[in-house]
Amino acid sequence: MTAVGLVAWVLIDNSTYVAPTPSGEAPSAQPVAAASLLDELERDVDNRDPAAAEALAAPGDDGSRKLLGAIVDNARALRVDDFTLRYVDELGAVSASGAWDGAVDATWAFAGFDRAPAHSEVGFRFRTVDGEVYLDSVGGGGRRLPVWLSGPVEVRRSPVTLVLVDGTHAEAARYARLARAAVPVVREVLPRWRTGLVVEVPKSVAALHEALASDPGTSSGIAAVTTTDDGSLAPDAPVHVFVNPVIFGQLRPTGSQVVMSHEAVHVATKAATNNTMPLWLLEGFADYVALLDIDLPVSTTAGQIIDRVRKDGPPDNLPGSAEFDTTTTHLGATYESAWLACRLLADRGGQDALVRLYMEVRNGASIGSVLQKEFGLSEAELTQLWQDLLTNLAA
Repeated sequence: MTAVGLVAWVLIDNSTYVAPTPSGEAPSAQPVAAASLLDELERDVDNRDPAAAEALAAPGDDGSRKLLGAIVDNARALRVDDFTLRYVDELGAVSASGAWDGAVDATWAFAGFDRAPAHSEVGFRFRTVDGEVYLDSVGGGGRRLPVWLSGPVEVRRSPVTLVLVDGTHAEAARYARLARAAVPVVREVLPRWRTGLVVEVPKSVAALHEALASDPGTSSGIAAVTTTDDGSLAPDAPVHVFVNPVIFGQLRPTGSQVVMSHEAVHVATKAATNNTMPLWLLEGFADYVALLDIDLPVSTTAGQIIDRVRKDGPPDNLPGSAEFDTTTTHLGATYESAWLACRLLADRGGQDALVRLYMEVRNGASIGSVLQKEFGLSEAELTQLWQDLLTNLAA
């Protein structure tokens, strides 16, 4: 709103043995042993062998053991493919207990849904115990923490949707139902969309920020965000919907479906890899599609912007990046105003013309030229019509 070979290339055997740290010396990182462990975890994921992965945890460390086994179980349920891990470097100092964080280049893809693998740097924690190096945990270091690497997930799959929900939630079936319902909503307007919809639900707002490697608070006030799975703008990067379980959980049934359908439009139009389209068009079009068959009065679907106009008058300009900043107030009113702009265009020139406007601008055409061609309007004229509409609704 917004995809390397895993094998660690080291000339050692498969043992994780490391010579004990000499007495009196401070613990140090063991990158060769860490690379070997990552090699083993890659093999265990590829072989779908949770017991072998669990053996990479230190003896008696039930938390690490369960995490590593869950990663393999998740990979099986999600049909993870193209999984690779490559040790890059240490992150910070080694603790007195022999633990350290390492930056790891990771790739992965969900077969049947991702056309190319995601590629991201992920934090892994390693620990030396009695001269042996073990995998301790995944995450940290300000790196992305993919939801499927964070712990057990519930997976719901259909021919057109893949939903993974952190195992602490009890609503996987609800998210799956909303995702399935979103697909025909989008295809009604965009019938050529045939790739699937992937939805990821972390356990908390903090976990959402970890999954996106975003600053705390960035996504606290939004219900969901569509972005590439690895944060890149690569044209073939996997694009998934990430749900904020706190905000999304507060939505009523109609609202939750509108949000899911809105995000599905972003997936269908590859909005996450386009950073040049005017935001009023990008977000307004997604709401236009999501609300098309929702039988609610405009006083409800545009209630927030109507209230704002009654207090302050219509905005001077169509909303842009400042208005869509997720940390600002009145974000709901901003989305509603963008929706009204797109609905105005559809009422004036037809839905097909609105779709052509969106697609041509997405592909690099100037919005002014397409507005003139499809609707006979300049940007200034559209803005004036939009302001008049807002004023009339608020009267």
